[in-house]
Amino acid sequence: MEKITSRKNKIVSHFRSLGRDRAYREECGEYICDGSKLLEEAIKWSAEITAVLCASGTKPVLPENARTYELPQELMDYVSPLQNSQGVLFSVKMCDKSAKSHSCAIVLEGIQDPGNLGTIVRTANALSLDCVILADGCADLYNPKTIRATMGAIFRQSIIKIPTSDLRERLRAWDLRLYGAALTENATNIRKTSLKNSAVAIGSEGSGLSDQMLSLCDGQIIIPMNPECESLNAAAAAAIVMWELSGQGA
Repeated sequence: MEKITSRKNKIVSHFRSLGRDRAYREECGEYICDGSKLLEEAIKWSAEITAVLCASGTKPVLPENARTYELPQELMDYVSPLQNSQGVLFSVKMCDKSAKSHSCAIVLEGIQDPGNLGTIVRTANALSLDCVILADGCADLYNPKTIRATMGAIFRQSIIKIPTSDLRERLRAWDLRLYGAALTENATNIRKTSLKNSAVAIGSEGSGLSDQMLSLCDGQIIIPMNPECESLNAAAAAAIVMWELSGQGA
C-alpha cells in the first residue's frame, strides 16, 4: 500500500475534485464513497472500484484490483468532502443500471436535497422497486451526501436519468401509466387507485410537480393526511407511494 503525505499528490487532488465538482465527476465517469461499510457493499455487489484511500491505522476489507493508499488522518480530513470522515474513501466507476423494461417506477422531479434523494433510492431498493427515474431538477446522484444516504443501494438499484420532455415516450415503451402525486382537487386517494403497471411522479416539497410533468400524467393521486398537516417530506411521501407501487399496501 503506497503512503501519501502531501496535499499536492495527484491522487489527493483527484479525490478532492471528485468530491466537490460535479462536472469533474461527469468528465471522469467516477464518484467517491465514504466508509468501510460502503466499501464492503461495493465489493459485495461488484462495483468497479478504482482506488481506495485509508487513514493510518484503519484496516478495511480491500478489493483485489484497486490501487490502495495510506494517508495520515489529517490528510484524509482534507481530502474528504464530508464532515466526520470514517477513515476510508474510495472511487467507483459510474455505470448504467437501467433495464429493458419495468413494471413499476418512481419518478423524481426537483428533489434537490441530496439526503432526500439518497433516502428515496435506499427505500426503493428495500421495497424491490423496479426503477428510480430522475427527471429534471434533481440533485446529483453522485454527490457524496447522496451516496452516503443510499447506504449501499446505489450499487444495486436501477436508476436512470430521463428528461421530463422524454418521459412519456419512455414510459409508453414500457407500457406504464404515469400518475402525479399532487395536492389538487383532481387527485384521487392513493388507497383507491390501482397502481399496477404504473409510475408515480414525486415533486419537491416547496413547488410540487411542474405543470409540464402534470400535463404528462394519466391521473393524479394524493396521500390522505391529517388536514392540519400541510405536506410530507419528499422522502416520506415517496416511501408511502413506493409501498403502494410495490404491492405491499394491497
